[in-house]
Amino acid sequence: MKDDRRHPWRAGNRVQLLENGEAYYPRVLEIVNAAEKEIFVETFILFDDPVGKPFQQALIAAARRGCRVELTVDGYGSANLTPEFIGEMTSVGIQFHVYRPQPKVMGMRTNLFRRLHRKLIVVDGRIAFCGGINIAFDHVADFGPTSKQDYAVEVEGPIVRDIHRFVELSVAKSEAKQNRLKRWWQRRKQAIPEPEHASVGSVNAMFVIRDNERHHDDIERQYRLAIKSARSRIVIANAYFFPGWRLLRNLRDAARRGVDVTLILQGKPDMWYVKWVAENLYHYLMKAGVRIYEYCERPLHAKVAVIDDHWATVGSSNLDPLSLYLNLESNLVFRDAAFNAHLASRLRHLMQQCCREVQWDSIPHRDIRRQLFVFITYHLGRRFPAWAGWRPAHAQKQGIAAPDSRPPDDQREAPGSLQAQSAKH
Repeated sequence: MKDDRRHPWRAGNRVQLLENGEAYYPRVLEIVNAAEKEIFVETFILFDDPVGKPFQQALIAAARRGCRVELTVDGYGSANLTPEFIGEMTSVGIQFHVYRPQPKVMGMRTNLFRRLHRKLIVVDGRIAFCGGINIAFDHVADFGPTSKQDYAVEVEGPIVRDIHRFVELSVAKSEAKQNRLKRWWQRRKQAIPEPEHASVGSVNAMFVIRDNERHHDDIERQYRLAIKSARSRIVIANAYFFPGWRLLRNLRDAARRGVDVTLILQGKPDMWYVKWVAENLYHYLMKAGVRIYEYCERPLHAKVAVIDDHWATVGSSNLDPLSLYLNLESNLVFRDAAFNAHLASRLRHLMQQCCREVQWDSIPHRDIRRQLFVFITYHLGRRFPAWAGWRPAHAQKQGIAAPDSRPPDDQREAPGSLQAQSAKH
């Protein structure tokens, strides 16, 4: 398996690990409040809550001082936003994009699959954030026992140019679909010159995406390349673990050739089926020597890994069929001993303080009914993305919301409000 030239390595970067909302949100607000020219945001979830509201106000303030602000949310994950919340932003010039906006059917959301699951923020083309943390209060410990454990990174240097170009192109594609009758030079925004991106550190970085066009399996490919070349250790912390047989086989083979393979998975899941599904793979992996830890303090939302002493990744992609075969995802991959060691130490702390190691005699008994269910659910999960991909809806659909000047309707549900408003545009 050869390295993917579509995702080049960039040298000379600085990277900082941000653990949970307590580290992430203050730093993001600091950078957004200092923005001078433009802000791009892509997020699966934006809530009107004690985290989302200050973030919204920071974007509004940036727009008022002349910054270009492009905000893209997922139509499923951010369905609860009200017209008032959105209108406060669009009224000052913020471009509010909704990925796959769809109305409810009998009170239920219908856009269950093909989600915009990326969490990217780029400010002035100079500093970028990438990871698994949404703009929501449930990523802060004060939220309570169901608050999430998660990670993101702040990066600066040449890699930001790749991320900046990507988010700008995503917005351009969205706007082009809204203005098909206009000539391209009439609808093109005034481009802001990119900074030089001089070397600011020693970290080699790669920006990797997964989409439904040219990059179907790029994130999984980077994982598999690193696992196959591993010589000493593999530590993967992933919230929703149900990967394909190729990746599972790579993990098993690594353990058999003497690599210390460790998985950190959910022990206190945010959805009931997550742990049950992952347990179906325990026998296969543990027989080869893979160690499995379950994080039991609160729901684990991490999507990170360290391999050997130099390779590491932080991003939005889980290792399950939704993330690997349907959702729009993004990860940053790093080659740097210092960052690898720091992330590894944080994961080691997690294992020692907040996890229990799964023992062989504690794995649920594999009776014939359970094995049959495992077989059906596994292959259904693996094949469903391909079946769904045959449908025309596989292509990206995106709407742009505008201010809603109508008076509030006390009978109207908030989730439906975003969907209806977005569908009109």
